Amino acid sequence: MSVDRRPFRIALPGAEIRGDFWAEADAIDDVAIVVCHGFKGFKDWGFFPYLCEALVGRVGVNVVSFNFDGSGVLDSDYDNLAAFSRNTFSRELLDLEAIFDGLSSGRLGDLSTPRASRFGLLGHSRGGATAILKAGLRTQVEALVTWASISAVDRYYESFGSQWEAGETVMIPNTRTGQDMPLDRNVMDDYIANQHRLDVPASARAISIPSLIIHGDADESVPFSDAESIAAAMGDLATLVRVEGGGHTFQAVHPFEGTTPELEAAIDASVEYYRRVFA
Repeated sequence: MSVDRRPFRIALPGAEIRGDFWAEADAIDDVAIVVCHGFKGFKDWGFFPYLCEALVGRVGVNVVSFNFDGSGVLDSDYDNLAAFSRNTFSRELLDLEAIFDGLSSGRLGDLSTPRASRFGLLGHSRGGATAILKAGLRTQVEALVTWASISAVDRYYESFGSQWEAGETVMIPNTRTGQDMPLDRNVMDDYIANQHRLDVPASARAISIPSLIIHGDADESVPFSDAESIAAAMGDLATLVRVEGGGHTFQAVHPFEGTTPELEAAIDASVEYYRRVFA
């Protein structure tokens, strides 16, 4: 089995999305799984390429990974901090909609692709919340998986709201790169203006498809209770998978140094779920 990885670019008003289309010859053409990275993540971070190749090879469907415009990454690690500083959940929902529209039409920007009519979503951390917010809005989404997802978007307002209200730019340290990554107050303004549609628990309650919630019980960034809250909101449609000893990135690091038992547990559960949905 040979997995083909083809890059694409989508130009949007005031934004640019860069991504990869992962495919192999026998993949089901009308299905695509879209993978969403989280805060301080990007499509080439750590386990994401390994995950995408595993999904193509083991599920037998096409996969799309991409950088949200506000990821802060164009050609290398965080070379576009201006975009990172102004990123919002509303912007991410627009970016994700552009991916769906492209797959539906058979063209992701400058790349021709098979037309997809059935979608799967997989979101990690903040990307999990974005996936939940979008899943109930697009009827073609038939499968939702979250990894280490946050359960609410107001965590940023609660953590940094007083600084933003004081006119400050919040600086987020990146210990790996040594950078201070700026966040402007439009993150807060977007949340305040759009609380009704950025309500993760309400979106989770409205989802009508069986969903898989995967979370490590040793997550140092997002507590396991967030996964329990998401699963409770979804009710009987949710399957909650506890990864014993799993951290926020399931013990994977960047640059990727190979898989881990915790990462394999998350991938195995995801593959089994997607196979059931798209068989």
